[in-house]
Amino acid sequence: MNVRIAPLIAWAVLAGTPASAPAQSADGKPEKFPAPPGGFDKKRDGFPHGKLETVEYDSTTVGAKRKTRVYTPPGYDKGTKYPVLYLLHGIGGDENEWARNGAPDAILDNLYADKKAVPMIVVLPNGRAATDVTAKDPIPKQGPAFAAFEKDLLTDLIPFVEKSYAVKTDRESRALAGLSMGGGQSLNFGLGNLDTFAWVGGFSSAPNTKKPDDLIKDHAAAAKKLKLLYVACGDKDGLMRISEGVHKMLDEKKVPHEYRVIPGGAHDFKVWKSDLYHFAQLIFREPQKAVPQPERKESGQTTEESKPAPTNIGTAAFPRIHPDLRLTFRLKAPDAKRVQVVGNFGLGKGGPWEMARGDDGVWTVTTPPVIAGFHYYSLSVDGVQVNDPASDTFFGTGKPTSGIDVPEKGVDFYHAHDVPHGEIRSRWYKSATTGQTRHAMVYTPPGYDGDREKRYPVLYLQHGGGEDETGWGKQGHVNFILDNLIAGGKAVPMIVVMEKGYATRAGTVAQPGGPGRGDGGAFEDVVMKDLIPLVDATYRTNPTRNQRAIAGLSMGAGQAMQIGMAHLDTFSAVGAFSGLRPFDSKTAYGGVFADCGAFDQKVGLLYLHSGTVGLDEGIHKTAKDLADTLQKGGAKNVVFRDAPGLSHEWQTWRYAFHDFAPRLFQPKK
Repeated sequence: MNVRIAPLIAWAVLAGTPASAPAQSADGKPEKFPAPPGGFDKKRDGFPHGKLETVEYDSTTVGAKRKTRVYTPPGYDKGTKYPVLYLLHGIGGDENEWARNGAPDAILDNLYADKKAVPMIVVLPNGRAATDVTAKDPIPKQGPAFAAFEKDLLTDLIPFVEKSYAVKTDRESRALAGLSMGGGQSLNFGLGNLDTFAWVGGFSSAPNTKKPDDLIKDHAAAAKKLKLLYVACGDKDGLMRISEGVHKMLDEKKVPHEYRVIPGGAHDFKVWKSDLYHFAQLIFREPQKAVPQPERKESGQTTEESKPAPTNIGTAAFPRIHPDLRLTFRLKAPDAKRVQVVGNFGLGKGGPWEMARGDDGVWTVTTPPVIAGFHYYSLSVDGVQVNDPASDTFFGTGKPTSGIDVPEKGVDFYHAHDVPHGEIRSRWYKSATTGQTRHAMVYTPPGYDGDREKRYPVLYLQHGGGEDETGWGKQGHVNFILDNLIAGGKAVPMIVVMEKGYATRAGTVAQPGGPGRGDGGAFEDVVMKDLIPLVDATYRTNPTRNQRAIAGLSMGAGQAMQIGMAHLDTFSAVGAFSGLRPFDSKTAYGGVFADCGAFDQKVGLLYLHSGTVGLDEGIHKTAKDLADTLQKGGAKNVVFRDAPGLSHEWQTWRYAFHDFAPRLFQPKK
């Protein structure tokens, strides 16, 4: 490529006004590229998120290792092959520019959640192929490095990506696009290598773009090979002439392409984020072909592809789950004036969803796609919250509440398999601490009643706030998770004790208005003075410290940390799922973390786990910081894991328990 320096200098000092007007086609036809919806570039909770990481690859072109950012989509699976978009930055940026200013991960996550784009891997490289050139260098020095990137891209970066990630390797599964300088590179390299790229995009392309007549050697061949050529620029951008010249040449040579002019658009990320939003929806599918949508019918009728939720009562046909994870709810309430579906967490923040009344008095709504897993919800009928008579109820919001379990494709570790099953038993007992009869649920492993001599380790497992001792069994399917792990030889057979995590001392009046959290110290005494002695006396336990663990989720995680860290002579392992709040690691829990070496001697396992978004975003940071601090201090018995894209919800905690249980009570090697 022959870089023209003088125009680059002029371009480098361009400034513009924000793009605010809606886009329109250059020829005045009805708008094909409307302005993106509000929040399209903001992270949203309630569905899985992709991962953006920095990696290094060996570049024979420059003779050194080079960095690139790589985005993998939500649910990235090495057993699935993905198409790849190579997305390039501008002259003042590097591999971090898009991530720093363009929110590509948020834009793509939202598109996937809305079923508007094909899941893809996005590679964001440094477009300067040189060891001694940076964005701070004079533009004339940068020019040759930008040109040399073509070789680095073709001979080094693409082979690295195809070796390191689960990607498709045919030309129709590769796209190349970029902004400004990167837009010029994309047009130059993409149109010059149509045996490598089938999808090409130039966003506000800079003067490094070849002359229009030099971009394509064989226009007829290009017209056949290109799946998409996207050329776009704002009309307030001083570089508009570059894109306009390319468009005119393509029109003259009859090369199909999409040409977009953004009224009011300047040379900035408001334009480029909008370009990425539209370009990502067009690539890796047939041009002009809309994203297929499941059929919708009147009066609550759905396609035959939808299925009743597994949490429906009896043979109830609704709620129904669609293949794209939309949910259809239905309620017969002929005298109602307004009916809504009210949800939280995985059902998203888009609700409450207004239901529409049919002529037969049946109210219906189909939600946007939700994330897989278990979710609480209720119906609001003329302002009164009621449970859905078609769904099972679960104690989860301080009262029995409707719930829906949305299956996750390809995930069945918490389902009932054809393996030997344990039992969840109901146990009532009198508590000296509270002066009341209390209730616990106790899982005994498969074969417990067959061998009357065998003894088992015990895990004390706590629920979250607003839930009770039934949560881990009904919502979490802890019994099926353990049955499957034990059958596969991955977990030690164990007893699991699940108690209601609320307690008030004898003689103390509980506050009205629900279970409340009660007295944390009282519950600690319940566990230590009432529950453990009862379990050891009633069940065939191995009543030693090394054979006893405590864990929990959310509120229960806080209880596990409080009780476990205060009684390391009783528990050898502690697990906290989505339950750590900020604290001083030097003084918290009696200073147990102050000496990492001593901590490692006392604790066989500290397991920390959380989701990464929503309420769990801050918890994730606290847990990771604690794990990093302890591990850097020499502690080897600390494990931190997460559930990317998931929040404070049961799917997160199912994953946590599935990873935690196999680590317990294993013989020392």
